[in-house]
Amino acid sequence: MIVGVIGAGYVGVVTGAGLAALGHTVRVGEIDPEKVALLSEGRVPFYEADLERLTSEGIANGLLSFHVDNREAVSEAEIVILALPTPPAADGSADLAAIERALEGLTDALRQDVVVVTKSTVPVGSVARFQQFLEDRGARATVVSNPEFLREGSAVGDFFHPDRIVIGSRNQQATERLIEMYRGLQAPVLATDPESSEMIKYASNAYLATRITFANALANVCEHVGADAEAVIEGMGYDRRIGFHFLNPGPGYGGSCFPKDTRALVAIADSAGYDFKLLKGVIDVNEMQLRRIVDKVVSSLDGDGDAKVAAWGLSFKAGTDDTRESPALKIVQSLIDRGIQVVAYDPAVTTTPIDELEIVSDPVEATKDADVLLIATEWPQFASVDMGRVRDEMRGNAIVDARNVLDPEAMRRIGMRYAGVGR
Repeated sequence: MIVGVIGAGYVGVVTGAGLAALGHTVRVGEIDPEKVALLSEGRVPFYEADLERLTSEGIANGLLSFHVDNREAVSEAEIVILALPTPPAADGSADLAAIERALEGLTDALRQDVVVVTKSTVPVGSVARFQQFLEDRGARATVVSNPEFLREGSAVGDFFHPDRIVIGSRNQQATERLIEMYRGLQAPVLATDPESSEMIKYASNAYLATRITFANALANVCEHVGADAEAVIEGMGYDRRIGFHFLNPGPGYGGSCFPKDTRALVAIADSAGYDFKLLKGVIDVNEMQLRRIVDKVVSSLDGDGDAKVAAWGLSFKAGTDDTRESPALKIVQSLIDRGIQVVAYDPAVTTTPIDELEIVSDPVEATKDADVLLIATEWPQFASVDMGRVRDEMRGNAIVDARNVLDPEAMRRIGMRYAGVGR
């Protein structure tokens, strides 16, 4: 099957390389010539485990190619996948301009029986909107919804072992074509209407964000009453109705999806006349959690003079170099705005996203003369750093572990003041 993918971002590259591995001929369109040149050499411009190998194999097998001309990418394609950004507008709603610009340029290049797939996260009703958009321009195409559920840091595994494949369409032939495209993947297929398919992505992300926020709010209560949030959550998690996933206390959710999608779902509800107070509360509590971590760091600083904080972690979670809506980066920015010097280390983030921020290549080096060590991303290697060396390098002795990576008692035994989340 010939598949065109529009957009060589995170979702587009993972999807394109994955489909090529399934044996399809995949042409990825991307308007950035530098990115196309890099990808054509098998090099991926962002950090994602195993993706460069998968991309290189697709290119070597002659099944995966990258093009600066979107029209060239969709030439003869039976399926065209839209994997373009839908950033939030001022009111939180998703901005569809990038998709509509791409469709405008592709209209007369599409095959008459092509299936156009919205892989991007789009508001409910977008399939109908894009269908009308194409029909008004004389294109004979069928638009369907097929949301992505890729987690950064484990996206390749998620592509080949998905929890489910969701297809939203009222055209049986289009649905069957997508099922054929995914043949070889073992996963339940949910064929539904486009509106429900579009809502599934928002509902899934909003629910996961709610679980994270509940865990953080619960941890805050535990701090006030003297309970151990980790023990409380473990006791909850053994209940099969609840489980353990997405209940880890921390600085709040972030990344390219949860903040954007929660705000977008609130905007969808508002436009439909429903006041989604629960989700608005989730967003408010998430923002409060960031401020709470900043306050922990500031209150750990002793005395007057120039304060220095060592920050371990800048990406929004371990396993990725993505700093979009990163809680770690927001905390660091807030500290810098207060006039506090911050020196950071992150295993994947090596170029500074903030002008005033210094990034070093070693975690212990970052702690030299620091008053406080802030652990802001849950990279597992932080737990194996020689904390005796860290103690000796630091000027102060305070640790604010916003990810509960370290053992509190072990830190206190070596003379460190430890503050976690819910501990």
